[in-house]
Amino acid sequence: MGEYDEACLEYFLQNQSQLFKESVAETLEEAEEFLEDCMAVVCKDIREVRACLEEEGTDIAEMGDRDIEDASEVFSLPDGRFLLIL
Repeated sequence: MGEYDEACLEYFLQNQSQLFKESVAETLEEAEEFLEDCMAVVCKDIREVRACLEEEGTDIAEMGDRDIEDASEVFSLPDGRFLLIL
């Protein structure tokens, strides 16, 4: 597996309904392929998530860190990192 470690992929598999009504992946390999296809990013902290969103042109000027964490495309991983689906 590439950029996405097993913990990240497993968390996405278990919580993909946060963003999608239907499953987009059933296995770790499918999850990795999906995340690669949509250019998902693993961020070490919320500041990095904010920087990625700003780089993508997302207007988050009025959003606090909690608002960003609650966004459906932001997955808060158990180890403190974030998975951002772009």
